[in-house]
Amino acid sequence: MAIRITGLNSGLDTESIISELVSAKKVSVNNLKKEKTKLSWKVDAWKSLNTKILSMYSTIDKLRFDSAYVKKKSTVSQSGILSVVAGETSVNGVQTASVESLAKAGYLTGGKLKTADGGKVTADTKVTDLGIAAGSSFKINGQEVTIDADTTMSGLVTQLKAGGVDVNFDENQQRLYVSAKETGKDNDFSFTGDDALLKTLGLIEDSSNPDGAVKIKGENAVMYLNSARYESTTNTFQVNGTTYTATGVSDKNADGSLKEVSITTMDDYDGIYDTIRDFFKQYNGLINEMDKLYNAESSKGYEPLLSEEKEALTDTEVEEWEKKIKDSLLRKDSSLSSVISSMTTTMMGSISVNGKDMYLSSFGIATLGYFNAEDNEKHAYHIAGDPNDTSVAEGKDILKSMIASDPETVKSFFSQMANNLYKSMGTTLERIPDFKSYRKVYNDQQLNKELEEYESKIKKADEALTAYEDKWYKKFGEMETALSKLSSKQNAISSLFSS
Repeated sequence: MAIRITGLNSGLDTESIISELVSAKKVSVNNLKKEKTKLSWKVDAWKSLNTKILSMYSTIDKLRFDSAYVKKKSTVSQSGILSVVAGETSVNGVQTASVESLAKAGYLTGGKLKTADGGKVTADTKVTDLGIAAGSSFKINGQEVTIDADTTMSGLVTQLKAGGVDVNFDENQQRLYVSAKETGKDNDFSFTGDDALLKTLGLIEDSSNPDGAVKIKGENAVMYLNSARYESTTNTFQVNGTTYTATGVSDKNADGSLKEVSITTMDDYDGIYDTIRDFFKQYNGLINEMDKLYNAESSKGYEPLLSEEKEALTDTEVEEWEKKIKDSLLRKDSSLSSVISSMTTTMMGSISVNGKDMYLSSFGIATLGYFNAEDNEKHAYHIAGDPNDTSVAEGKDILKSMIASDPETVKSFFSQMANNLYKSMGTTLERIPDFKSYRKVYNDQQLNKELEEYESKIKKADEALTAYEDKWYKKFGEMETALSKLSSKQNAISSLFSS
C-alpha cells in the first residue's frame, strides 16, 4: 500500500476529513458483512438441527418393522457355564445345556535356546550361531522359512509371523512363544521339516529335554443343547436365533455324565417398553428443541459485532450478545414450522388396529396439555406410570399392561405409527430443485446461493470504498501540490522585492 503524506502545505488534517467522507459508505459495507455473518450462523444452526432430524428419521425407520417390538430374554440356572442372548426368533420355553469343552488356541512354549558354544541368545543373534547351517529351511503352516547367513532371531520371528501366527522371542526366558491367531482345531498351526533343526530352534516337542518345547493343541468348543451336540471353533454358538457363549466347563455327575443347566426363554416385556420409551425420549428432545427455536424471543436491535466492536466488550459480553442472535435465527422460520407441523399432526392421528381406531392416548401416552406443559414442551409426550417421568409417574401404566396382555396390538399400532411418521418426515426431506438437497429440511441450496451473493456484494462494495477513498486522497494531493507551487512562487516574488 502506498504511503500517503497529506496536509503538509494546507495544514489540514486530511486523514480525519477523508475518514469522515468515507464513513457513510463504510457503514453500508459493514452492514453487508454483518448480514453475511448472520446468514452463515443460520446455515450452521440448520445443519446442526438437520443432523438431529436425520437421527430421528433413522430411529423411526427401524421402528416401522414388527421385529422392533419382539424382544426375548433368557436366564440360566447356573452362572459360570453359559451366557445366553435370545434373539427375536428364539423359542419360548425351558431348555437344558452343558459344556464339554471350551475352544482353545494352539500355543507353543518354545524350548530353551542357546548358541552352539552355550552362550545367551538375543534378538540380534544370528540363527546360524545356534548351530544351524545357512540355507536350512522348514515350514510353518506350509509357509517356507529360510535361514541364511544373515538371518537373526528377530528376522526369524518376522518370517514365522508370515505363516499366520503370533510370535515373540523372550530374551529373559530364552524361548520362542508361538500362538494361533484364532481358537479352534482348524486354526491350529504346525511345523514341518528336519526334526533336528526344529528341536534346535525349540519349535517341536522334545520329551527327552526337560527344557524342551510344550505344545497345546487348538481345540473346538463342544456344547450339548437338549442332548444335541454342537461344535464351534470359538466359544460362541448361534442356534435357532439364540446366541450361546460358553464360559466354563460343566461339572460331571457321579456316572460321568455332564451336569446340565436350565435355560428359560420368555418374552421381554420390559425390553419392548424400553424401546417405546426411548423413542419418545428422542422425539421429545427434538420437538422441544424445535419449538424453542421457533418460539424464540426476537433479537431486534442485535447485530453481529465487528472486530473493533468486540474489543470494547469482555469475552462474556460478546458471548451473550452473539447467543441472543443465534438463539433467534430460526424464529418463525417457515421450513421449521413445516417440520413441526408434519410431526405433530402425524402423532395426533388415529391408527386402525383390527378395525378399531386407536390413538396414543389408548396406551396412556399423551401431552400434558396447553396449560400444564412448560413453555416449548407442549408437543412432548408422556407415558403414564413412567417412574422416570415425575409429571406422570403416579398414573396408571396402561402401556406396560397392554404389552403384557396384548403385545400384538402394541406391535401393530406402534409399527404403523412409526411408518406414518417416517413417511411424513420423508416428505419434508425430499429434494426441491434449486432450493434444497435430498435429506435436507431447510433450503440449503438457496441459503448457500445467498451467501455467495453476499460475498460478491461485499467484494464490490470494498472495491468501491477503496476507489472512493483513493479519489479523495488524490484530490487532496492535487490541492497540496497546487499550494506547494503557489508557495514557491510567493517565496520567489518575496525574494525579488527583498533584494
